[in-house]
Amino acid sequence: MPRARSRCLKECDPISSHDPAGFRTTFDAVRSAIATAVVGQEAVVESVLVCLFADGHCLLEGVPGVGKTLLVRSVAAATGVQFARIQFTPDLMPADVIGTDFLSVDENGRTAFEFRPGPIFGSIVLADEINRATPKTQSALLQAMEEREVTVARTTRALPRPFLVLATQNPLEMEGTYPLPEAQLDRFLMKIDVSMPPLSDLLRIVDRTTGGDRTTVPQATDAETVIALQRLARQAVIAPHLREFLGRLVLATHPTDPAAPAIVRKSVRCGASPRAAQALALSAKVRALARGRAHVAEEDLRALAPAVLQHRLLLSYEGEADGVTSEQVVREVLSSLKA
Repeated sequence: MPRARSRCLKECDPISSHDPAGFRTTFDAVRSAIATAVVGQEAVVESVLVCLFADGHCLLEGVPGVGKTLLVRSVAAATGVQFARIQFTPDLMPADVIGTDFLSVDENGRTAFEFRPGPIFGSIVLADEINRATPKTQSALLQAMEEREVTVARTTRALPRPFLVLATQNPLEMEGTYPLPEAQLDRFLMKIDVSMPPLSDLLRIVDRTTGGDRTTVPQATDAETVIALQRLARQAVIAPHLREFLGRLVLATHPTDPAAPAIVRKSVRCGASPRAAQALALSAKVRALARGRAHVAEEDLRALAPAVLQHRLLLSYEGEADGVTSEQVVREVLSSLKA
């Protein structure tokens, strides 16, 4: 029995056969490649890369012109994966996203149905201005985002790997937008707010984009390496006391939980789902490896919790009337808990 236990520990040790330094090297190389086109926004770029290597989707929210689309295209160029773009508009139909069967005729005059894939069959899919499409079209992404496959005419087709949906949206108070369904919001690993750059970055953007030189993002890795690092990320270690802290953190976003702070009991109608706990754990593992650690630290969980949890909370009518934000709720929960 002791011999079998020793063999299992050797085979299952996530650090013995993988060096987190290699993960960090690739992560930094991709980040540096993106920086050749994207000025500033370091925190946003890092969060998007965490989503990439955690194999999760990302929702970028910001006013037009802050570089959301440029960032997504730069991520695709830096990783060397297939890029596809979907421009969401009110008249976009589900078949325009996932594809459809059409009737084809060969040289002998025989007819047959042939599947024409939609833009969802890309590795990095830019869902541009996703909240401008109707809920019916937005729901066409649900199966693809969760199961990495789509079903058309009773036939299920797998999507390429890696598969990442990077969606952009304008703030909901702007005209011509629709709120995303809760089920779709829950499928995004993170929701990241892209704000206006400071003066120094703004001037660099003007100089870079109005000069004569065109910036090309160099390729820093490939699809096979991204998939390998996604597998490696799952082998990072979360200590038992941090796993418990993660669970208590997610449960404390529910107003019925005894540990929920006053702001949650007053302002939240529904807290984060179990998928949020999975997302936070995996995101923290990627962040730890990106810093050269094979184990998750409390700072990883606290740093990522707002982006992972805020879009999964449903505020009550009283909370909305008081002007409470989901991010404010998450930060109150974090300050009330200790690992």
